[in-house]
Amino acid sequence: MPGRGPGASGLPGSADSLILMSAPKPTARGALGAVGAFLGMSVVAGLLVTAAVTPAIAVTGMAASDGIGAFDGLPEYLDIGTLPQVSTIYAKQAGKDVPIATFYSQNRVEVGWDDISQVMKDAAVSTEDPRFYEHGGIDLQGTARAIILTGLLHKSTSGGSSITQQYVKNVKVQQCEKLNIVVTGGDEKTLKKRQAAQDKKYEDCYNDATDPTISRKVEEMKQAIGLEKKYTKDQILNGYLNIAGFGGSVYGVQSAAQYYFGATAKTLTVPQAATLVAILNNPANLRIDQDKTVNPGNNADNGFKATLTRRNYVLKRMYQNDKLTKAQYDDAVKTKIEPHITQLPNGCETAAKFSAAYYCDWVQNLVQQDTGLAKTASERDALLNAGGLKIYTPLNLDIQAVAQKSLSDVVPSSMNGVSLGGTNLSLEVGTGRVISMVQNTKYTATASNDPNYSGINYNTDFNQGGSSGFQTGSTYKLFTLLEWLKEGHSINDYINAPNGPVTIPASQWHSTCDTEDQAPVATWPSVGNDSAGEGGNMSVTTATAESVNTAFAEMGTKLDLCGIRQTALDLGIHPAASKVWVQNAQGNEVQVPNPLTGNPATILGTNDLSPLTLLTAYAGVANGGKWCTPIGIDRIVGSDGKDLPVQKTTCTQGVDPNIAAGAIQAMKSVLTNGTGTAANPWDGIPIFGKTGTTDHAAQNWFVSSTTKTATATWVGQTMGNSVNFGDLTLGGYGGRNAKFPVAEPVIAALNHLYGGGQFQAPTGSVLQAKKITIPDLTGQSPAAAKSTLEGLGLTYKDGGQTDSDQAVGTVAKTDPAAGSSGALGQTVTVYTSNGQGNSQSTIPIVTGMTVDQATQALQNAGFTNIDSGGADGSAIVTGTSPSAGSHVRSDRQITLQVIDTGGGGSTNNPSPGSN
Repeated sequence: MPGRGPGASGLPGSADSLILMSAPKPTARGALGAVGAFLGMSVVAGLLVTAAVTPAIAVTGMAASDGIGAFDGLPEYLDIGTLPQVSTIYAKQAGKDVPIATFYSQNRVEVGWDDISQVMKDAAVSTEDPRFYEHGGIDLQGTARAIILTGLLHKSTSGGSSITQQYVKNVKVQQCEKLNIVVTGGDEKTLKKRQAAQDKKYEDCYNDATDPTISRKVEEMKQAIGLEKKYTKDQILNGYLNIAGFGGSVYGVQSAAQYYFGATAKTLTVPQAATLVAILNNPANLRIDQDKTVNPGNNADNGFKATLTRRNYVLKRMYQNDKLTKAQYDDAVKTKIEPHITQLPNGCETAAKFSAAYYCDWVQNLVQQDTGLAKTASERDALLNAGGLKIYTPLNLDIQAVAQKSLSDVVPSSMNGVSLGGTNLSLEVGTGRVISMVQNTKYTATASNDPNYSGINYNTDFNQGGSSGFQTGSTYKLFTLLEWLKEGHSINDYINAPNGPVTIPASQWHSTCDTEDQAPVATWPSVGNDSAGEGGNMSVTTATAESVNTAFAEMGTKLDLCGIRQTALDLGIHPAASKVWVQNAQGNEVQVPNPLTGNPATILGTNDLSPLTLLTAYAGVANGGKWCTPIGIDRIVGSDGKDLPVQKTTCTQGVDPNIAAGAIQAMKSVLTNGTGTAANPWDGIPIFGKTGTTDHAAQNWFVSSTTKTATATWVGQTMGNSVNFGDLTLGGYGGRNAKFPVAEPVIAALNHLYGGGQFQAPTGSVLQAKKITIPDLTGQSPAAAKSTLEGLGLTYKDGGQTDSDQAVGTVAKTDPAAGSSGALGQTVTVYTSNGQGNSQSTIPIVTGMTVDQATQALQNAGFTNIDSGGADGSAIVTGTSPSAGSHVRSDRQITLQVIDTGGGGSTNNPSPGSN
């Protein structure tokens, strides 16, 4: 670096050997060396006289001398650049941008000249550089004094640097801070080596900027002169007050005023301004936010004695420089130092005030992973913590508040014996903009053993600060339903769903993508329904509304399992964790890709997904089959006021719009007469959705969407599946149903704010069941009839025997009858013959006849089994059973109802007036 080598200052020998601020007491030889250095520095000082007085000719009028030439060769230009500033994340509340979190490595907010009080400016100039407005960048009196005291006599001094020189030094230090980063990427050994190299760069840079050597001071002087030729005095003072450190992470007068006094740079009083300038003298020891355990000699208990002494010195300098009257000075000196520490929040934990810490955490991850903002992770982290970014998100704090209250009212942050988790999030259909995201736990950015706190965002994928995901249960049936329609079936087709549990052998499954990711399909050993008696012959719409597991398993046997998986992939579905740990052949734990699987059990949601991924797919279906990548950042504005590139949503047509419309039509019934009715706000806004519950109710889901917004609720276990939520009570509700009282208020609020319209009506094959003509099975064996019906996609049902002329045990008839139309999957009841024929006769009218006459009339009609109940042949017949006009078999018993005229009472007939 220029100015660091031997002779760089125009002096003989190494200028680095002369330390201005911390040299030991000189020996005789050292004293002589100090004299030489003093003389050399004096020469430099002489060369600087003209520059200091007339900076415009500093590098043009003194080029003849060799010494001047050496000085002239030093760099004059100093790139001030941008200072580290606070980045802020914003959300919307009542339509206005509201800051919810800040990030900073240095708490600094730059302000303009008019936003700094005059007393602050006066205090700084009076104390640090009284001749600031008179010199050309270098205070010769102060410099000469510093040379004598430190370079020759080795006495401590307050320094001779002008404000401009201090500004130069601070700028260089801030440039070094860009190197003070944590290196990421690579194995542990490589990271350690790279970090050491990076730390060395930072250390070297910092030493170059701060070492009290003659060569650095000379270069600093030259650059101070150059700075004064480029900027006005007011600009330099303004920059100095914005860059100066005031202790800890507090930088700049605006942040210092806010932190120490709860004020602004513009509203500082005389004592407050003098105190801040006092802190500048030694920020580490004079800051006024320390207690006696940190700094026993300077704290509130002793009235900040050291700072008070320095503050009164500042006030004295102000008075001596006519910036205060005697009365003002006296009043200020009497004033105690009374800080009002106002900490500027830092990081996502501060967003908890808005119940938005987890959303903030997601946004932080999005920024740190966006290669469009900066190439390396370290650069992106530095940009977030020092770039002064304004990050605008689609987060709607009004909806967020409803969602957090709704979730917290039902799902506590922890529960004994349960690793309890719960989330709710919502996004806009068609834009991917995530408008709310809440969680049952309290956010922490650090590890915590308190079960009420978690740094894991259960809403998002693992690589975005989330978990490894959760099984989704029946909400995954969406993809079987969509594939069902894609393969030409209808929502009005019928499925014969066993009551279960049943075993479905491997031979009944069809898969066209057996790969390393998709192992050969095996037998599904046991699949049952949530409750007994849920099976039976039903339409696909009914199976969806009632979430019948065995119905969807039966549907799966008629589909390509790879098609179901591909449909999910086409709608953006992917595991929450892109990689998993497995044990290799050598017994070592290694990470391998984690694919989305497509075995039969996945029909019921065994893949581990994040709520955000599943919600994105449902919103895609609501958007006519076009899913859009989720977005947590609308806009980023840099510290220069210019927009930075941000990732936009990418929308992809996952399924045909009519296929999506058919699925929506079926899933509407979930909220009108199915398993999700408890979450329906019944506000007239069309809505569809799906419930999901895994084995033992370990994970419980509800996902829904209108044409405008979609929302997902998950309540379950974050680790293991050891607790059945059906045995729990959450917020007064059964644990497995806790998702409904969480979701309903959120849906109502979304519908009130965003509205919603009618979904596209499905047409064609997705709506109309495939018509199949019922074949004539008369005379076939039941086995042959069953095979014929199932081959046509119909369901066989044994109806028992019936009278028929067909051979005993063969098909006599069907219901529906042969030649009629049936829907795919519809049940056909098959009746077999009992061999008794089915010839019938009509019972004649015999009322009023005698028993003998009636018997003869019935025999003439072909009936052979007549029962008179032993009545006299002259008894009068009042009726028959079955009644006259009935068509019955001729061997059917006909019972006569008579009155015995011989006075023996009635036969086969009730007495008059009886009940």
